[in-house]
Amino acid sequence: MTVRSEELTNLNELLLKMAALVEAAIKSSVESLVARKANVAEKVIREDHQINAFDVAIDEECIRLLALKQPMGKDLRLITTAMKITTDLERIGDNAVNIAERAMELNLEPELKPYVDIPRMSRIVQGMVRDTIDAFVNEDVTLAKDVIMRDDSVDDLNETVWKDLMLIMTQDPSTTSRAVKITYVSKYLERIGDHATNIAETVVYMVEGKIIRHMLPDQF
Repeated sequence: MTVRSEELTNLNELLLKMAALVEAAIKSSVESLVARKANVAEKVIREDHQINAFDVAIDEECIRLLALKQPMGKDLRLITTAMKITTDLERIGDNAVNIAERAMELNLEPELKPYVDIPRMSRIVQGMVRDTIDAFVNEDVTLAKDVIMRDDSVDDLNETVWKDLMLIMTQDPSTTSRAVKITYVSKYLERIGDHATNIAETVVYMVEGKIIRHMLPDQF
């Protein structure tokens, strides 16, 4: 039985809604840290259940389509890709919650240093998440590959944050607790970039049937 176009459209719409919630959670979690807004952090934590609900709903819809329609070829790749994407989006949401939790802790103490690289990382990964979903919906391999390339910038900023904080801790050991928590925030953002990269790689597989995990950029 063929998968109807409206069923695939519905699946895409669910993914878009889930991705929008995830992107907003990233933005708000970092805002709660930089602007020292505990209420914003609490909102991110409180509303994570919405992301989880979409994760379940999309998985259930994918399983229904696989069981009842027994899709082949491109439709099969699209549906299985959607299932993988929801897993990464849900984990991105979890990382946003982790950032919000660290923000609530850090906001109880004096600010260690102005946040510069953390907001930069946040903007990059938000764009990566948004563009990976656009690449999925539009079957845009070029955009998916562009997202993969951006992950290097996130990794570089994470390393910069780590080095800066190591220097601060070395010069003043009393800052260690705050500095370590900030390194956690940076690491959570780096992991979000990794999940966005996973999605982009899956999109390439969906469109081209080519597995590019573990490949160097000049190989794909």
